[in-house]
Amino acid sequence: MVANVWKVVVAEGDSVNEGDTLVILESMKMEIPVIAEDSGVVAALKVAEGDVIQEGDLIAVIE
Repeated sequence: MVANVWKVVVAEGDSVNEGDTLVILESMKMEIPVIAEDSGVVAALKVAEGDVIQEGDLIAVIE
């Protein structure tokens, strides 16, 4: 699946909890939230709004 990064909700250094939305993707006119699988701090964001990504691409690193 190919998707556009529609909105980045978090920034590097933000604390997130399991289940928080990190980014919102848009594909085939649907909005798809990407949620954190673990709690922690966003160490790195690997995408920006407007980027085109594919299934399996790294979106963020949470430590």
